Amino acid sequence: MKYKILISMLFLMVGYTAVAQQVLPLYPDTIPGSTVKLSKEEEPTLTLYLPIKEKANGTAVLVIPGGAYGFLAFEEEGIAIGKAFAEKGIAAFVLKYRLPKKVTLRDKSYGPLMDAQQAMKVIRSNAVNWNLNPSKVGVIGYSAGGHLASTLGTHFSKNYIPNKDKISLRPDFMILVYPVISMNDQLTHMGSKINLLGMYPSKEKVDLFSNELQVTKETPPAYLTHCGDDNVVDVNNSIVFYQALQKNKVDAELHLFPKGNHGFTQRLPVSEWMEPMLTFIKKEGFYEFK
Repeated sequence: MKYKILISMLFLMVGYTAVAQQVLPLYPDTIPGSTVKLSKEEEPTLTLYLPIKEKANGTAVLVIPGGAYGFLAFEEEGIAIGKAFAEKGIAAFVLKYRLPKKVTLRDKSYGPLMDAQQAMKVIRSNAVNWNLNPSKVGVIGYSAGGHLASTLGTHFSKNYIPNKDKISLRPDFMILVYPVISMNDQLTHMGSKINLLGMYPSKEKVDLFSNELQVTKETPPAYLTHCGDDNVVDVNNSIVFYQALQKNKVDAELHLFPKGNHGFTQRLPVSEWMEPMLTFIKKEGFYEFK
């Protein structure tokens, strides 16, 4: 009840007349999986960017920054992305998720996924307040944030958070930008793997979080983009995920560029990286240009 009141008060403060930034705590009270009380800086949050009424179209996107599960590239792969989507009429929710740390989590590998699932629950449960269509809620993730986004899109059948109202935790579409996909040593970004799973994870845990192995016919449609010369995250992460989507007859679009290295979208004009994404989700029925 306390959380619903907070949401309602926030909506009144934000209004619906301008792109607005507000920060919400992700959990109303107890933070699941945590073993210690988190500091204010460590607490997971959602930063909201709501589009102006004239542009709003009911579509929403959860924005997940990267950072190898060791830090968050919150400005360049979070705030900047949220603002860009809001300008296009899409409500954006930038996730500050818990970094996987043994000292704060019972099982550090599940902390980020818990927060991503909670974010989807918060967005959908407040769709009326934010004038959203709960059937047009997607996710975009960058680098290790792309791993978390693809985990959200392939592990939605199991609730890792309390969900008594059985709200769908499945994103309607995924946008994966130079993503880490696999935890396989030959493919993964080792820093992300070690930070998430530890130095010596079991084969079962490696397979579970190798998302190319978790694709089914129920996996959401996906847009992927990557550069062939990426020297941080191997481009084959995107390729194997695309192949898995194709094998399961899931709609997917893969944009590969020969050069640009890691983080290439940060160095391009917004229109160059955003328009293909919008075209894809429009074709999939989740977005209308205004």
